[in-house]
Amino acid sequence: MTGSASAPRAVVFAYHDVGVRCLRTLLARGVEVPLVLTHTDAPGEHIWFESVAQHARWHGIEVLRPANPNAPEILARVRAARPDFLFSFYYRSMLGAELLGLAARGAYNVHGSLLPKYRGRVPVNWAVLNGESETGATLHAMAIKPDAGDIIDSQAVPILPDDTAVEVFRKVTVAAELVLHRSLPPLIAGTAPHRPQNLAAGSYFGARSARDGAIDWRAGVRAAHNLIRAVAPPYPGAFTEADGAPLRILRSLPVTAPSAVAAGAIVPALRWHQGELYALCHDGALKVLQFEFGDGLCSAEAFHRRFGERVLALKAVME
Repeated sequence: MTGSASAPRAVVFAYHDVGVRCLRTLLARGVEVPLVLTHTDAPGEHIWFESVAQHARWHGIEVLRPANPNAPEILARVRAARPDFLFSFYYRSMLGAELLGLAARGAYNVHGSLLPKYRGRVPVNWAVLNGESETGATLHAMAIKPDAGDIIDSQAVPILPDDTAVEVFRKVTVAAELVLHRSLPPLIAGTAPHRPQNLAAGSYFGARSARDGAIDWRAGVRAAHNLIRAVAPPYPGAFTEADGAPLRILRSLPVTAPSAVAAGAIVPALRWHQGELYALCHDGALKVLQFEFGDGLCSAEAFHRRFGERVLALKAVME
């Protein structure tokens, strides 16, 4: 992309929807982006988000997909781009000290939480899993330690009690765009405030995998509901077993179950009643709104045709 002689230059490391929106925000704010580094989509990963590479190419920007962004040949390419700034937007690899030092006016990252809370991986999923009522996006200076640099600005968004992680992620994507859009003028002018993080006020969280979607019914209804919405599609989903058959619960709602539903049931259990499917637990019930069961059952009506009002035992914890 060609910019004016006075336009600030930025090399961008980006992936996912946040990467797309933030790259477009830089361009809209008049930042010259000569080079974008992104990832090759991982084999087997469900790619449900937009492509940074595609958007960069639409704007005539050179794209690299290095296996190691800190490799000498990549350092040389970034150095040759003469960046005023480096920006990282949902890029999955750590940028080393030498690479960060190539930005004449600083290196900055947008993180999907209200730092210092939820530093590390998949912050939105962790926030939903832990029953938080808000999260957001934070623009911060990059340091060697991940998500630990000075905060420039942040934008909060609400997490509703029944929001799934992808619904929250869409809000966080907008928050990322907003916080970057309003922070760019002071960053470029050199007047942006830098507020040190109190790392003791937050925690670092690691990556999650599909096996972390196993429901532990012993933890109760609220914990099960939070897990279900934290890993709901497009993520792999929460899973358990009912009478030995695999059950994937995709959406749920904590409810006060009719007394007839709980009568005589040994919990945890799955039961149909008056057109609804319920998962019964020791401390309440979940209405199972969307699910995949056994050999393809995916509606309360189909479940009733096969099982009637029979109570199916849920496996308390998957091993």
